[in-house]
Amino acid sequence: MTLPTETIGSIPRPPELLTAIEQFRSGKLSQDQLDGYYDAALKDTIARLEATGSPVISDGEQTKSSFATYPLVNLNNIAADGISIPFEDGHTRQLPKLTSGPFKYGIHAGTYVKAAKRYAHNPIKQAVISASALSLLYPAEGMPDYSQTQFLDDLVSETVSDIRSCFDAGAYRVQIDFTEGRLSVKLDNSKALLQHFIQLNNRVLAHFTPDERQRIGVHTCPGGDHDSTHSADVDYADLIPDLFQLNAANFYMQLASEKQPERVLAVIKNHIKPGQRIYVGVIDVINPDVEEPEQVRDRILMAAEYIPVDQLGTTDDCGFSPFEDDTSTGRDTAFAKIKARVIGTGMASKQLKC
Repeated sequence: MTLPTETIGSIPRPPELLTAIEQFRSGKLSQDQLDGYYDAALKDTIARLEATGSPVISDGEQTKSSFATYPLVNLNNIAADGISIPFEDGHTRQLPKLTSGPFKYGIHAGTYVKAAKRYAHNPIKQAVISASALSLLYPAEGMPDYSQTQFLDDLVSETVSDIRSCFDAGAYRVQIDFTEGRLSVKLDNSKALLQHFIQLNNRVLAHFTPDERQRIGVHTCPGGDHDSTHSADVDYADLIPDLFQLNAANFYMQLASEKQPERVLAVIKNHIKPGQRIYVGVIDVINPDVEEPEQVRDRILMAAEYIPVDQLGTTDDCGFSPFEDDTSTGRDTAFAKIKARVIGTGMASKQLKC
């Protein structure tokens, strides 16, 4: 037995796919031609993930425009001028905005699982966006014919369907991306927004049985885009106590890039609940240097001083390319880092005798 290890999700897209997307958007490529590039990228990604020794793989989010906006594909009630998220290097990402109700997904993530299963030999993990992130689509000024209460009811229903579609398609694990958790503390230091997010996501999780929730996880990080973050300056201690109120069994937590990882581990130790497994980030996806397996091993051994081994796992700090156009990390670098995580996890497992 070895400690469980899982990737977060996104892998940098091949350059030829990014070129094809640009050509499609400028009318130089047909949808069928673009789909061919998507399929080639998906097949290559899965093969290379399995070659790293990863026991659980993903589709690398090769066909998503971003981890956050995939449900909005082909919707006609979405405008571009929503909330703007500033990153520490000065660039921003602007979320879309809902223009009319009702809110429905344009695509459910089970579609990605079905596509991945055509090529995968290993269990498949699928990342989905949280209800709390999508709740930011509702305009601050409100909507006269579609109340926020109605919107949140529809949002919960659609998010449940999204997760359910992954299980129905054969996903081994579903990961809810909750990068807005730490950001919410920055936006509202009273933590009322964070607590609202926790309650909303727990409304979704309440629709699943205890056994199903054993297959659901939550990912948190301070954002990652073009080698920059949006909330790394927020103290993890302001997030973790509320984070562990989420009724999920697995937590994927950025840690490798944290300036004081042992301080964070001490906070985790004080708040972790029985039955919760912590997948600690042992790969810094923003750092272009590939970790040595021994460095990964040592990060795991440090975590094991605070987290019981039977509640410990490993992961990457974040996805390598959450947005389609983020090419700050090379594709080869991403796979090399994942391989280092797998090998380092095996080394730590032997030393921990698990």
